[in-house]
Amino acid sequence: MIRAMVRHALILAAAFTAGLTPAMTPALGQGDSSKPLPAKATKELPPELLSLLEQKKMPKNSPIVVRLFKEESELEVWKQNTAGRFQILKTYPICRWSGDLGPKLREGDRQAPEGFYTVTPELMNPNSNFYLSINVGFPNSFDRANKRNGSFLMIHGDCWSSGCYAMTDEQISEIYALARDSLSGRPSFQVQAYPFRLTPANLARHRNSPNLAFWSMLKIGSDHFETTQREPKVDVCNRRYVFDAQPPANSPHPLVFNPAEKCPPFVVNPEIARRAQEKRRADELEYARLIEDNVPAAPIYTGLDGGMHKAFLAQFPGRVTLAKVMPYASYLPTLPPVPWIDKDGSLTSRWFGVSFAKTVVCDAGRAGFPSGRC
Repeated sequence: MIRAMVRHALILAAAFTAGLTPAMTPALGQGDSSKPLPAKATKELPPELLSLLEQKKMPKNSPIVVRLFKEESELEVWKQNTAGRFQILKTYPICRWSGDLGPKLREGDRQAPEGFYTVTPELMNPNSNFYLSINVGFPNSFDRANKRNGSFLMIHGDCWSSGCYAMTDEQISEIYALARDSLSGRPSFQVQAYPFRLTPANLARHRNSPNLAFWSMLKIGSDHFETTQREPKVDVCNRRYVFDAQPPANSPHPLVFNPAEKCPPFVVNPEIARRAQEKRRADELEYARLIEDNVPAAPIYTGLDGGMHKAFLAQFPGRVTLAKVMPYASYLPTLPPVPWIDKDGSLTSRWFGVSFAKTVVCDAGRAGFPSGRC
């Protein structure tokens, strides 16, 4: 009897202890489900940001789009409102990015990537050495088709970068929480990374850059987003980005894109194409006026290793230094024109051959640099 009572008491004690044990929840980006998520990865958004979401009629778990601008050193979080449109939620000053203006080409070049990227839950790292981190997904299919390589390109904390977009720990805590909440019941969110805001003035200043055709291609996707407030659908064919493509009328086959092969016949949604074309025409006129006025051109290569928003210069002196690499962006591959079909007025390869297309060949030497990890 006594033994039975003792056994029963032990069972109850074990059950009570189990009830006090924290639940083990698989972490975003963490394959080992035996570890609980760290508190920093489950932290709720601050009250003022929750209030802002309510004011802007943005559900807490609605989709987001993240936009990065190197030259301005700013990160924007756009969020979908109850009307289904993306609106700007908050702009964060970037604490540090490395490299120069231009895309990432190879491991160790210190370049922060530029382009359109997709972040899935597996790319969220709650156990980062840089507080919290979000892998942007470099290289994507465009990068691989153009033989670009690199790894561990992140948006993270700690204000230290080797090819990444580094924020403060406080900033990444908010950005990570917004990304985490947007992935609730959703497979991914989009990151758009740009050298600068793709305005006619900025493109005119950088008209001598060997990256101009690449940036003009990115501008098509940017224009689609800005004129519709909807996330552009991104595909890659013929080693180029294409945006919001759909099959031609009465096409018997679905669209199939191969990043390295010729583009299939496609059209762009007429409503999206119309709005984007209107913006493109206005921008081209302004660009032509600026060129005629001979606005000063920016140097092809800045000579600096990345940048930092002016808000952080006093706090982190010395973190923007003379570059340790040469301008790899001078060695962009030559991309052929895209054989697009555009009977409905969609954007065409003319964009790459005419608009913002004056280029200068930069004959700079190469230099190696040890690869970094973010």
